[in-house]
Amino acid sequence: MVESLKQKGLTDQRVIDAMMKVPRHSFVDTAFVEHAYEDKAFPIAAGQTISHPSTVAMQSQLLKCEPGMKVLEIGTGSGYQAAVLAQMGVKLHSIERQRALFIKTRPLLSKLGFRCECYYGDGYKGKKAFAPFDRIIITCGAPFIPKDLLDQMAENSIMIIPVGAGESQEMMLIRKENGVISEERHGEYRFVPMLEQRGSDM
Repeated sequence: MVESLKQKGLTDQRVIDAMMKVPRHSFVDTAFVEHAYEDKAFPIAAGQTISHPSTVAMQSQLLKCEPGMKVLEIGTGSGYQAAVLAQMGVKLHSIERQRALFIKTRPLLSKLGFRCECYYGDGYKGKKAFAPFDRIIITCGAPFIPKDLLDQMAENSIMIIPVGAGESQEMMLIRKENGVISEERHGEYRFVPMLEQRGSDM
């Protein structure tokens, strides 16, 4: 799998090492285990999907994480992206809106030995109690860039977020440097939509 990802532009050795060590088959439904290392997305609980390995690799590479960085993930999902980031040595906080996934994924990550603080809550609000974050990654399609997430970016930080209300989204890299926000575009992708705001965090 990793060799095919290299052909698609994966060059960051830290990401390569992490993806070689994370058992993707542990995060897919048993019906898809035989195909777990193909570059495909598969359905998981609550109408969600586990992303293509190439998408996980690309987002992880754009994030430019260093060990010890405080990272916020919006959309824990299957836990695969979280596991890759945890393997890279970051201090990870992850929020999931789908309760069924939260209940399933939090113990799975712990069982597999990946350190991640998981929360059931509203991704649009981020996690102010632990802000600011060195890196923020959104693993679902956002109709816009949430202001609360921008406010929770540390100085010299990066946010990776797929933006768009349609069937496809533009992958955006947001930088905050000396209080100034800048944007880069990194192509079109398809993600399940980021759920509308509702209720309060638990």
